Amino acid sequence: MTESGGDMLFTNQQLRTIREHALSMDKERQVTQEVLDILYDHRLFHLFVPDELEGRMTPLPEATRIFQESARIDGNLGWLVTIGAGGGFFAAMMNPEVSRGVFAYREAVIAGSGMPSGTATRVEGGYVVNGSWRYCSGSTYATTFTANAVIEPAPNRNDAVSSSAPGESEIRSFILNPEQIDILADWNAFGLRATGSHTISAVDAFVPDDMTFLLTETKGYVQETIYRYPFLPFAQVSFAGVAAGIAEHFLEAAEALAVQRGSSSYVIGKLEECKAALEQAMSVFYVTVEKSWEELLRVGGLSAETEAEVTAKSIAAANTALSCGQQLFPLLGLSAAMEDAEVNRCWRDLQTACSHALLRNFS
Repeated sequence: MTESGGDMLFTNQQLRTIREHALSMDKERQVTQEVLDILYDHRLFHLFVPDELEGRMTPLPEATRIFQESARIDGNLGWLVTIGAGGGFFAAMMNPEVSRGVFAYREAVIAGSGMPSGTATRVEGGYVVNGSWRYCSGSTYATTFTANAVIEPAPNRNDAVSSSAPGESEIRSFILNPEQIDILADWNAFGLRATGSHTISAVDAFVPDDMTFLLTETKGYVQETIYRYPFLPFAQVSFAGVAAGIAEHFLEAAEALAVQRGSSSYVIGKLEECKAALEQAMSVFYVTVEKSWEELLRVGGLSAETEAEVTAKSIAAANTALSCGQQLFPLLGLSAAMEDAEVNRCWRDLQTACSHALLRNFS
């Protein structure tokens, strides 16, 4: 059993391989092919892809434990698994034949952005897309890119069909091939360095009609429960699992360093307090996630109260994970300040993951 409560996902040899590559991935800011092959072999980018598309469809509570376990091994690993798996949500929004071409093979993985920071112009048979999109994790190995763009009004558009309400901008999602994308290697964050979360751009990229979709329209696989889970709490649950996994790794590394240095009883006591707080927060978190999943199975949707509770417990879990780093790191001495120290890498990854807008609460 893992600390996140699930069955061991990786073999001991795979664990050793990932940990052996972790430092070089951090320094070189790139996930290695050996680590990617492990993810492909376990189909971890396909956790929310229908089985008939070579996926391994997984209930959200179980998938979140996989995210947590992956992040406990290495923060970059956990983040990439979570982001890559999340792209499976789009399988239900694409035409089924398009979904098969996008998802139904071993190395298939989507990178992209939900921000509508591009524009698209209607032309015969499709659209011409231009724009740039930041923070596209997995960009260096993605087989497909998705990006949202605002549809620019075309001349003589009086009889054109728009999916937006009057006075609102029409936004569509576009499926782009790697050949249509330029990657600006600008991910210079001090944590999660190997996630390839670079800016992508497209210039006059033609996208046929059938390679576009709306985030509000389901076109297939309606029998799959995960596609009925609201996307915002789904993302918050997923990221909270990653934050918790990184915090677990941080606590492991902090304890090893504290023992090595012969740290004071105060430091050891604070370490035990953080462990207990994280365990309690994650226990409450998983009870909430499990209940929401049961509600979805029972009634086919989530109430507003349940959505709010999932959001609150996800943010609380992430805040507790972050607090572990904030409380302990200053107590670990100069050894922890070295960038190649394991505890330093975990601390940087934890700070970066918890900076995501969906895990912040200013109320």
